[in-house]
Amino acid sequence: MGTGKKESARRQRQGQTDAGMANVKVKGENFYRNAAKVKTLRILNTPGPQRNAAGKITKAASYQSRDVPNARIEPNRKWFGNTRVISQDALDGFRAAVRERTRDPYSVLLKTNKLPMSLVRDSDEREGEVVNGVRQHKAKIAVEQESFGDTKGQSKRIWNELYKVIDSSDVVIHVLDARDPEGTRCRSIEKYIREEAAHKHLVFVLNKCDLVPTSVACSTAVLSILGSRRQSPRRAAFELKPAQWVRHLSASYPTLAFHASLTNSFGKGALITLLRQFSVLHSNRKQISVGFIGYPNTGKSSIINTLRKKRVCTTAPIPGETKVWQYITLMKRISLIDCPGVVPPSQGDSEEDILLRGVVRVENVDEPSQYIDALLRRTQPKHIERTYEVKQSEYGDDSVEFLSILARKSGRLLKGGEPDIDGVAKMVLNDFMRGKIPWFTPAPRKEGAVEVQEGVVEVQEGEKDEDAFAGFDDGGAGVAVAAAA
Repeated sequence: MGTGKKESARRQRQGQTDAGMANVKVKGENFYRNAAKVKTLRILNTPGPQRNAAGKITKAASYQSRDVPNARIEPNRKWFGNTRVISQDALDGFRAAVRERTRDPYSVLLKTNKLPMSLVRDSDEREGEVVNGVRQHKAKIAVEQESFGDTKGQSKRIWNELYKVIDSSDVVIHVLDARDPEGTRCRSIEKYIREEAAHKHLVFVLNKCDLVPTSVACSTAVLSILGSRRQSPRRAAFELKPAQWVRHLSASYPTLAFHASLTNSFGKGALITLLRQFSVLHSNRKQISVGFIGYPNTGKSSIINTLRKKRVCTTAPIPGETKVWQYITLMKRISLIDCPGVVPPSQGDSEEDILLRGVVRVENVDEPSQYIDALLRRTQPKHIERTYEVKQSEYGDDSVEFLSILARKSGRLLKGGEPDIDGVAKMVLNDFMRGKIPWFTPAPRKEGAVEVQEGVVEVQEGEKDEDAFAGFDDGGAGVAVAAAA
């Protein structure tokens, strides 16, 4: 009688009506043992100690013997010599090779040699190591804080959040403002990662590249050449305008241009591809973490929202919106970490530089009219005229007169018909920070620059570039059209 007939007869005797075969033991189907079961049975079946007729143990069981092993060491002169020997010439050559590879931002250390790296590093690089159980550090330099901007983005809470993000990240993305990459670059943090966390990867992302005029990177000749390759000059300019800064910063670390937008983004595919490459590089880990650091209001949270295609991080056009770090899952093996913006202390930055970088909220600034002179020096008169319809001939170089004309033109008046100078100054500063007024910092030129860079100088000296301002007249709609072209 088969198994099926026996089971059917059993159900009839017990009054069961279901035809389930879930609990039936069928030979050859569910008698297999898993690895854990086999390991447990192997431990239980381990033979115990062997005893003689008197009950004494003649052969101990596994891990049960108390006999002291033979501790005699064979006499040999090799125990008193160096185990590994390297000549000074070979060590110098190895140091030169490591120094050359370390300077290459696109080289990644996959496997370390048996040679101690302390012999390779220079003496100045070994500062901060553990000496007699105590980590040695240099004395901190006391910087006097005299201006309002010295304490913005430098609180102990924000720096604690930054160090938590750096410690938890395998890849650190430094977000820079494409309008002023050098001004929004945290060199002290780069030095910390390079010396204290050399195993972490650092990448630059030039965000807000849509706010950089077309003339920053390419000339009319280059646009015509690219246009002949079945590509519109407007689209070619949009893709090449941050090329100068990308070329300049790529000498230090890998650099990508990016435009954060949920609908018309730029550089998203390149950034995701780079993160996938890092994920493959660390294939021995279940997942990698990518931390976003940088100055306030550079678009760190906006980049994360662009990668996720939805609003997962709170964003605002004002600095200091992100208060604490936040973990976001991009895909199964890649996680993103959002970090509050930090402002490393620098003695070379003035109050004007700190304010115009968007570090401080404009509503908290006292006497904002005193910073309009620096704003007018960074912008071109034609852009001011196109934005506010106020010609330079009407105010000359007097910023107060410019604010007075703009206040009367916009109806910002106080009692007695006096112009609201501070209110209009805050409005102009907000327009400057949010990209309504075009401005940019040109990349450092090198000797023997190509024709593309010569076109930048011509435009900066006064050449009219109608297309450079097209993306600002309608609040960025021109850039969106270029991105969708």
